[in-house]
Amino acid sequence: MSLRRALIVAALVIVLALVGVWLGRMLQPATHHNGAELHALMHDELELDDTQARSLAVLERDFAERRRTLEARLKADNARLADAIAAEHEYGPRVAAAVDATHGAMGDLQKATLEHVFAMRAILRPDQQATFDTAIAESLAQPAQ
Repeated sequence: MSLRRALIVAALVIVLALVGVWLGRMLQPATHHNGAELHALMHDELELDDTQARSLAVLERDFAERRRTLEARLKADNARLADAIAAEHEYGPRVAAAVDATHGAMGDLQKATLEHVFAMRAILRPDQQATFDTAIAESLAQPAQ
């Protein structure tokens, strides 16, 4: 292989790697917050009674496990996407299938998160729910960071 051809291949590999990284970052679910605000609201501001606090602890434990599982799936799907991009060098059938899988994983994570949010809301009294609802609405209305 000539030096010129080797340089072209090396440049192409670098460009494809950068595209893969960019795509991976773009396909990660956008978070409106890191969960700290909701955690603080639930634990510090809503004055949960003992029964609510115990229920919340169970919900948080179960969701943490579910979230880890879904995030691992998303990470694996992103790795398959990177492999497909490296193999096809175009928007071919492997790339399309990997994108669909990644979107499925992102959607499942978002659904699980919403189920968790509604499960937390369900343990609250009506006065607490109003405060909770306002915090959720404000969080979702914030521009993505």
